[in-house]
Amino acid sequence: MTVAVDTRQPAGRTPARERHGESVGRVQRTAHFLARRSMRLHRKAWAAVFAALVLTALLLGSFALATLSAFVGHAHVERYAATTAVVAADQSTRYRAKPWGDPPTTVTQSLTERVRVPADVVDRLAKVPGVRAAIPDSSFPVALAGPDGRGVPGPDSDSGTAPVYGHGWPTAALAPFTLRAGKAPSAARQVAIDGDLAARAGVGTGDRIRLQTLGAPAEYVVSGIVAPDGEADDTGLAHQGAVFFTEDQAVRLSGHPGTVDAIGVLAADGVSVHQLYPELRKALDGAEPARDAVADSRDRQDSSRLRVLTGNGRGQAEFLEAAPSRASLLNLLAMLCATVIMIAVLVVAGTVSQAVHQRARELALLRAVGATPWQLRVTVGREVTGVATTAAVLGAVGSLPVFLMLLWMLRDRGAVPVGLDLPVLPWMFATPVLTAVLTLVVARVSAALACGRIAKIRPAQALGEAASEPGQPGRGRTVTGLVVLFAGLSSAGTAALQSGELAAMAAGSAALALVIACALLGPWIARGAMRLLAPLTRRLGGAGGYLAAASTTANSRRLGAAITPVVLVVAFVGVQLAAGATMDHEGSAQARQAMRADLVVTTEEAGLPAEAARDVAAVPGVEAATGALHSTVVLARREAGDPVLERLPVVGVTPGALPATLDPDVTSGSLRDLREGTVAVGAARADSLDVKVGSKVRLRYGDGVVASLRVVAVYERNLALGDFLFARDALAPHVSAPLDTRVLARVAPDADRDAVQRAVREALSGAALDVQVAANPSPEHLRSEDRGVSQVLTTVAVGVVGGFTVIAVLSTLVLILIGRRQELVLLRLVGAGRRQVRRMLRVEAAIVIVTGLVVGALAALIPLTAFSLSVTGSLPYLPPVQAGAIVLVVVVTVAAGILLPARPALRRRRPAALQRP
Repeated sequence: MTVAVDTRQPAGRTPARERHGESVGRVQRTAHFLARRSMRLHRKAWAAVFAALVLTALLLGSFALATLSAFVGHAHVERYAATTAVVAADQSTRYRAKPWGDPPTTVTQSLTERVRVPADVVDRLAKVPGVRAAIPDSSFPVALAGPDGRGVPGPDSDSGTAPVYGHGWPTAALAPFTLRAGKAPSAARQVAIDGDLAARAGVGTGDRIRLQTLGAPAEYVVSGIVAPDGEADDTGLAHQGAVFFTEDQAVRLSGHPGTVDAIGVLAADGVSVHQLYPELRKALDGAEPARDAVADSRDRQDSSRLRVLTGNGRGQAEFLEAAPSRASLLNLLAMLCATVIMIAVLVVAGTVSQAVHQRARELALLRAVGATPWQLRVTVGREVTGVATTAAVLGAVGSLPVFLMLLWMLRDRGAVPVGLDLPVLPWMFATPVLTAVLTLVVARVSAALACGRIAKIRPAQALGEAASEPGQPGRGRTVTGLVVLFAGLSSAGTAALQSGELAAMAAGSAALALVIACALLGPWIARGAMRLLAPLTRRLGGAGGYLAAASTTANSRRLGAAITPVVLVVAFVGVQLAAGATMDHEGSAQARQAMRADLVVTTEEAGLPAEAARDVAAVPGVEAATGALHSTVVLARREAGDPVLERLPVVGVTPGALPATLDPDVTSGSLRDLREGTVAVGAARADSLDVKVGSKVRLRYGDGVVASLRVVAVYERNLALGDFLFARDALAPHVSAPLDTRVLARVAPDADRDAVQRAVREALSGAALDVQVAANPSPEHLRSEDRGVSQVLTTVAVGVVGGFTVIAVLSTLVLILIGRRQELVLLRLVGAGRRQVRRMLRVEAAIVIVTGLVVGALAALIPLTAFSLSVTGSLPYLPPVQAGAIVLVVVVTVAAGILLPARPALRRRRPAALQRP
């Protein structure tokens, strides 16, 4: 049986789906109308939000671009540009350990000194099918002086003056360099130099020049002028100068027979890198030296694995500093980006929430006359979207010049080493688009949260809550704030118990957590502040003080919103400035105390050979002399159960010249016992490692060689002289170019200092080029390798992010005052004089300033104190000028944000002023 169903609608009725569509359309049209109307009525309020969003997109885009540039950065490929592949040792060291409750983890750290390749690997590579030639390369620093005796610097690169290196003549084919004049060097005293150096020195073929490598200077004859293929006759490489010796002379001058720095591989015609790579890898698998399996062997290398480098990776074999510097830059930028994101989210959320909160009465009235929760959300969402879209686009466009300026600052300040390329690639410019979308999402979410409460409750209740603030902050907000506060205090405790990078990271996390906790607990902080300050404001402020106390006590949420950005700017800027200033202040103080030398020998060239210190010590009237040989070591340890490889700066000295030239302040043991197989350890590091005189410390030299060293002394001034002190002769074999940065000397008390200076200068006339002898040497102060990068990024962060938070303070205060204009006019109508209202506003400004400075200082001081006590053993230090600048900026910003927007309301007295803010 078939049943016929009539699906036709009765006359005059519309299907339910169509009715629903019409309803949605009406809601959207209504929301669109309300959004446009509100944008016109609240232009000033949304202008503050617009400014905050523009700066947010700008900051996020610029720092994201810088981080991405560091991520894809690499060393330049110049001297090995013609090679198909380069075989070099792995310039990293590894440490494998099992964290608590987790599977074993391996961490890696870059090495700063050359890890060399056995020379017998060359023959093995030359026999690989498809290899046309395998050319060994050993590089060494070269300083040269022209016919007039003046030093000739290397080429000007984008990161400063580039170094000059010496090579054997066969390696000219790796660039390739070709002769443009003269002939190849064929005798021990002949060299070929690149066209750029020849032009700087003013020499040509047949001229004589003085060259210094790792020993005393010697005269050479310029046999030829070379230049890279495709370049003019008078040019060379962009980031290094090149001097070519005969192959035998280069092996002798490099100082490490039996090993080479790298091997350049040239492929036969028709052989691609993809075909050659597996063959090279197969040939090397049987030639790799055994990895370090015995902990106490000083002759085995933990990082001796040979690598086949292709493409941009070939530059790693040319510029050793590029990889460690890039890693440090990437880590610092990543941490700074995380901080910027958190600050931006806090600022945007606070600014948007305050803008929506100023319209609470209007939104409540719309609910009372029949607007649905969806209409309110859509209305506010449209307003925020209209403002945020334009702001995000402008910020994204502005992030590009800010990013380029940041790269320029890094190079101009020498924070980026010569040879490290931080590229600007076309596809990277999609990053600001993503940060603009993130800015828009943050603004929309903030708006939804801000109007969520009033959109959900009943209309009558909405009118009641809009008329006055809630009695207490929400329980969820309070509980969350207390949890974050506890987490911040716990991180500060962790910083106090740790050292090094973990202490710095814990302190930074603690500062950020405390700022977030202050933002969540802002109303409670405001209430506590008013309980302390209200009696004082009533007593000293007169009628204006009474009004200020009453207003701020009744509106703790509003006062908390005003205090939060002040806390943010004080805490952020304080932590950024004080962390580095404390380390530098204490380190400089120790360095001044440690300096005992009163004469210093320096050179503007590559460095001073080991003989220079001995020649100075032999001068009559010199009591003692030591060279300062700088390098790094890597310490493998555990922090909170996790494996850590920490690279530390160290210095090698002449033990017999201490403490006459440098006084490390030895507390136990003797520096006279400092020799091969021994080390002196700083007191703080000795405590963390639980070692004393006679104990063993396992270290990895800068070239990856692992050594178990006996502790012969413990000293106090480790912030100035580093955590480990070596004998120069023990450290030199592990340094790529064992040249002293300077020689420190102590003149005998009964000697004529001027005469001694002249004698030292004469004694060194044949030992080094362009020697300079001066009195009163600067202190010997070792700093971490990434200190230059950290200083530049700190300057940028304080300038840009600090300025951003200052504008956020101003925007928030302006928004609050815009919402209070009717309140100010009403005070005028009931008889309050202009002077009384101005005094009320001044007192309120003072309350915000004092509370913001005190709470912000505490939020910064707690983690800074923990960090300083663990690392320096002292309290945090901030230069008085910088502290005064922070206070001045806060005072001016808060005063401008509170007093200036109130001026129009104070001029009017007529009731019409109540009609519209």
